[in-house]
Amino acid sequence: MANYLMRRALLEAVRVPAGARSVSELAKVGNREWVGYGYNGQPNYADRPDFPLPAVRFRPDTPDIKILREKEKGDWRKLTLEEKKALYRASFCQTFAEFQAPTGEWKAVVGWGLAIASISVWIYMGMKLFVYSPIPETFSEERQKAQLRRMLDLKVNPVDGLASKWDYENNRWK
Repeated sequence: MANYLMRRALLEAVRVPAGARSVSELAKVGNREWVGYGYNGQPNYADRPDFPLPAVRFRPDTPDIKILREKEKGDWRKLTLEEKKALYRASFCQTFAEFQAPTGEWKAVVGWGLAIASISVWIYMGMKLFVYSPIPETFSEERQKAQLRRMLDLKVNPVDGLASKWDYENNRWK
């Protein structure tokens, strides 16, 4: 219940009245302009390739930007390239090429994964050398053959087991 009340209070604190969202009367979020619905209807900014229109402008309006916004209402051919870039950077943080560029984060993930795998191998080798006792002598090949021969001599499981697959007259496997 407390979580619900806290969430409601936070939403009411940032929510702009529905009438202020109209095109004729643009709303302000802090000192940034609310320019659209955004990807979830909340006044937040996010560079997203699936929804490239954030709800608010990236930077607040400064006197320089206000002058450029008045200038952009006229002929765009009169704007210089630097002015167009300044207007773009006032509305957006990054271009598509910038926020879709690879970050190289995979290199750190692979590096840490290999480091952890290396440490695991060293721990295994240390356990094998210093902790585990040696393998019992019954694991040697001649001992296993002797155990198999003894099981055949005792006719262990003669109906459908190991002894059923041994030919006792010819002394070989069936």
